[in-house]
Amino acid sequence: MTESPNPYAIDTDTLTGDMKPIRRAVLSLGSNLGDREGNLQGAVAQLADTPDIWITGVSPVYETVPVESPEGSGDYLNAVVLVDTTLPATVLLERALAIEEAFDRQRTPGVVNEPRTIDVDLIIVGDKTSDAPELRLPHPRAAERAFVLKPWHDVEPDGEIPGVGSVAELLAKVGEEGLTLTDITLADD
Repeated sequence: MTESPNPYAIDTDTLTGDMKPIRRAVLSLGSNLGDREGNLQGAVAQLADTPDIWITGVSPVYETVPVESPEGSGDYLNAVVLVDTTLPATVLLERALAIEEAFDRQRTPGVVNEPRTIDVDLIIVGDKTSDAPELRLPHPRAAERAFVLKPWHDVEPDGEIPGVGSVAELLAKVGEEGLTLTDITLADD
């Protein structure tokens, strides 16, 4: 779906009649193990197949150098996906983790930013804020990461991280060093 539902609309559950607000969410995807392009495309496809998620934009794909990763980590492919959703942030996080699990994402206790088949991060979900250890919103490091900000800026130049600033201003501060635009196009259907 390429059109965004009206952001002020409320979706009605056809079974219960419950009203659910539609929120804009931004998700960041990254992969530096295995079939990196296939992993990103698979994650986009799984998001598109999720009930109550409507993809409204998919950024260009960038190849990026690893940031604060173990020595010897390979380069990443990164993209950003914009969605409208009626899902609560906690359910959206569960979906992101399920997608990572489907692509056999491995997590080694105590190893930060280790190589991964797929990483699906929630950057923002509407204007929700959360400091819970399992769900921090907005994403605490998104404002410092060119591999999040540049693809997001490409697909939504007027994007904003609530309470932090505009994506354009944050990207200007961080710069674009270490990013290379690829010719990869991810399909959103």
